[in-house]
Amino acid sequence: METVPSAVVDERFIEELVSRAQADGLQLTGAGGLLQQLTKRLLESALDGEMTDHLGYDKHDPVGKNGGNSRNGKRSKTVLTDVGPVEIEVPRDREGSFEPQIVKKRQRRLTGVDEMVLSLSAKGLTHGEISDHLAEVYGAEVSKTTISTITDAVMEGMAEWQNRPLDPVCPVVFIDCVNVKIRDGQVANRPIYMALAVTAEGHRDILGSWAGDGGEGAKHWLRVLTELKNRGLDDVLMLVRDGLKGLPDAVGEVWPCTVVQTCVVHLRRASFRYAARQDWDKIAKALKPVYTVPTEDAATTRFLEFTETWGEKYPAIVRLWENAWAEFVPFLQFDAEIRRIVCTTNAIESVNARIRRAVRARGHFPSEAAALKCVYLAVMRLDPTGTGRKRWTSRWKRALQAFDIAFDGRLSAARI
Repeated sequence: METVPSAVVDERFIEELVSRAQADGLQLTGAGGLLQQLTKRLLESALDGEMTDHLGYDKHDPVGKNGGNSRNGKRSKTVLTDVGPVEIEVPRDREGSFEPQIVKKRQRRLTGVDEMVLSLSAKGLTHGEISDHLAEVYGAEVSKTTISTITDAVMEGMAEWQNRPLDPVCPVVFIDCVNVKIRDGQVANRPIYMALAVTAEGHRDILGSWAGDGGEGAKHWLRVLTELKNRGLDDVLMLVRDGLKGLPDAVGEVWPCTVVQTCVVHLRRASFRYAARQDWDKIAKALKPVYTVPTEDAATTRFLEFTETWGEKYPAIVRLWENAWAEFVPFLQFDAEIRRIVCTTNAIESVNARIRRAVRARGHFPSEAAALKCVYLAVMRLDPTGTGRKRWTSRWKRALQAFDIAFDGRLSAARI
């Protein structure tokens, strides 16, 4: 007899199921639909198979008669699946030693539902909004308490992520913050600091997140940087920051050879805070020669020209640049490949933009832990397809070669 290929059998089987469902007026999806019924049958069949393996004999097999442990009926249980809630019959044994694996004891949700809840939470939906979404789309009643339990389960993974080992050398670390609203007695803005590194292979690696109160000094940053060093990060070639006070002093203690660079874009934006709106374009045009010249001496000359033109009207802008000068000029000693990357924290700004969307959607958080959890979920879902990682690595190839030359092989030593 001719053997029919399994793929053909599968296709014929599926076509027959769909045709019979349509003929009987049965919906394919929704409550009581074909997909729910198939899910029920598949789960129950798998559970019966597990019971057979556990007892060592098939159902109704005379071998099991008076042979010790045996089947002892079934109990109903509703589990939430990707196709909605499904009521299944779970087999029991007389000794109560059966431990099902496909739907474990006390398990009420299959894996896909948890992933769905975490994904929606990472996009900033509140627990109530997630509950409403599941009810509207899947007809599943999932309480806010259950959703909270699902999201709380990520805290262990978050702790592991925050304490994981790091590469020994990174060419660049960017540090910036996202402001979130946290209710601590009263709702107030609090910074969540993010550290993003570029690895020696050109990959993006978010090293961790830390909550602050906005008044962080050298002591706070010494603790954060020491934590990173204790996790294995022994050397950082350049650290780019957005005017965070006390950070340069802490860097000098932890990584004495690291070059600290102030983000030029943030410095320029900060200048606008002291100028009238009608002068912003003129200020931007006058400052551009300061950070686009080839040498530090040339930058000093252009800044003196800026001071002569605008110093009397906007002395606060002049003081801003003078105070930041020591951390502004380092990038001027490098070639264009390095300058293009380290003169701004745009590398981390794109990450923070995604995080901001999530935290803004939530409004405010009841605690610091809740805010950090939301940030972590957003970080874990930054690049689900991996295409961003490929673009990032490709973009950094030439810059990494320039870094290795400029820093006397400290980067290539990390690859040995």
